[in-house]
Amino acid sequence: MGPALCLVSAACFGAMAIFGKLAYDAGVSPAALLLVRFSLAAALLGTVLLLRPGLRRAEPGPQRGAPAGLGRVLAIAIALGAVGYAAQASLFFSALQLMDASLLSLILYTYPVLVTVAAVLLGWDRLTPGRSAALLAASGGTLLVLLGAGGLSFHPLGALLAFGSAITYTVYILVADTVVHRLPPVVLSALVMTGAAGTLGARAVFTGGVDLGFRSSGWFWLACIALVSTVLAMLAFFAGLKRTGPSTAAIMSTFEPVVTTALAALALGETLTPAQLVGGVLVLSSVAVLQVRPARTGKQDQGRRPAHPDRTAHEALAPARDGLGEPTAVAP
Repeated sequence: MGPALCLVSAACFGAMAIFGKLAYDAGVSPAALLLVRFSLAAALLGTVLLLRPGLRRAEPGPQRGAPAGLGRVLAIAIALGAVGYAAQASLFFSALQLMDASLLSLILYTYPVLVTVAAVLLGWDRLTPGRSAALLAASGGTLLVLLGAGGLSFHPLGALLAFGSAITYTVYILVADTVVHRLPPVVLSALVMTGAAGTLGARAVFTGGVDLGFRSSGWFWLACIALVSTVLAMLAFFAGLKRTGPSTAAIMSTFEPVVTTALAALALGETLTPAQLVGGVLVLSSVAVLQVRPARTGKQDQGRRPAHPDRTAHEALAPARDGLGEPTAVAP
């Protein structure tokens, strides 16, 4: 069941960009989409926590840095949504207005590679020859994805916003990694959603509100984004993560852009050029390679445990998936 749940989660996350495109066609603005999504998701997650008290219990795990008090952890969790996730989602859905969902998905999915690079620079991970080759392949794949774009489907500003979303999500994951083991996953997700809803609600107040006068079909697609691509996706991811562990869960998450590309072709008539398909395969293959944890030597195992536990980037990525996220928790 574990791998199946991870695939269900990836499929739900992968459908979000398609739901977003269909919502735009129904007259929904990005501001309305984001506000309704996060508000509805926060309410639903709060209801789940009321009905399932067992989800409020945290399991012990490794932590980054010095232990923090509960008040500070709660503040960081809310700030993750209010600043990080709200910004990431805003960039993602702004890019979605300008470019194809399939291309956006491939650009966004450079974030696991960015997490790996950041983890190495911060001393949280090690750069092996295999990972170096994977990073080079991912870089080449990203170039193919961009250079292979042709016609009017490619928008430079959209690509810039998409990369901004990936970078923001990388920072979000690294910060979330400092508190992800201090709070139960669903509690952390509810706090993140609440923080994001608060920021977007405040923005709506200061900008004169959001237009909710779109067609009824728009509400249906918004409900799909909140229910399927946020709450269900996040709960399935955590259930799968618990049964498979972070490595398998992170590798299974590479199914997400595949789902987006397939659904975009079926529902929206989008296509990728052969060069972009090759680039996408390179990026996703590199992500899978980067999940493989380097083996420890016996001497390392006997040595003193470092202040920052040696954890690979996917172990930071997996618990922080969308909904914890975009991303955990993942994807946008």
